[in-house]
Amino acid sequence: MSENDATGQLPGLASPTALQSALLEQHYLADEGLATVAFLAVRMARPLFLEGEPGAGKTELARALSLVTGGELIRLQCYEGIDVAQSLYEWDYSRQLLHLRASESRGGAAIGEVEDEIYSERFLVRRPLLRALAAGADEARPVLLIDEIDRADDEFEAFLLELLSEYAVTIPELGTIRATTPPIVVLTSNRTRDVHDALKRRSLYHWVEHPDFEREVAIVTTRLPQVDVGLARQVTAAVQAMRELALYKPPGVAETIDWTESLVLLGHRALDAKVAEETLGVVLKYREDADLVRREGLSEIERRAAARA
Repeated sequence: MSENDATGQLPGLASPTALQSALLEQHYLADEGLATVAFLAVRMARPLFLEGEPGAGKTELARALSLVTGGELIRLQCYEGIDVAQSLYEWDYSRQLLHLRASESRGGAAIGEVEDEIYSERFLVRRPLLRALAAGADEARPVLLIDEIDRADDEFEAFLLELLSEYAVTIPELGTIRATTPPIVVLTSNRTRDVHDALKRRSLYHWVEHPDFEREVAIVTTRLPQVDVGLARQVTAAVQAMRELALYKPPGVAETIDWTESLVLLGHRALDAKVAEETLGVVLKYREDADLVRREGLSEIERRAAARA
């Protein structure tokens, strides 16, 4: 593989530091470890496997990578029971049936000819995995996001391992389709179950932590450049205080950004217990979590917010 292919047709991204800077231009603040493993995944054409708490920025990295590379972001959302028809391809049966009827009305062709026609690419519905493999050599490498692989079952995981090992798949009616240039693959997991070691061994791995206080403030002010830094610090301190409680769904970075933006839209310049109470629905999405914060956390949230202003 040439250097140009290996770097995703971006010869300017010659180092992890360069990729880190390019991601920052897309408002994604990657630490050195994440930037390094993402750089290596692109250069080595290996899947990047990201685990971590929900809302830590795993999915957002794939979006930022697609903006950096100029490649299409192709997302496959995993769920229990997902199969080849939803993830790879299926045949457009209604159009095939119409074609058969049209052929019969014209007097019909030989059975073999009709079969060749209906099982041709014109009747093939490409799902995310096949779209990622079929990108042209003159196109930027697509970024294939396989989101929440831990929600899929073992059979799909085994199928995925085989596909990602060769970046190729065989469709019985058409033969083998092999990627001209491997897509950039990002797999994410919230660790609701353990993913098999074989898939992790095939990938480069990184655990994505919630950012520390200063980094989270930087993320908020990067995404919302119009916000007052003092307010961003208060909201970040409040969110980090919430994460220390025994919440069912601790807020992620996305909620920190949303909460800050909502306060700006409401004209608030500071976060106190009253404002937090009025806007909890922006940052907490379960009634039990909101009740817990109201019982135990609002005064502490106000104290921490004031201390960080």
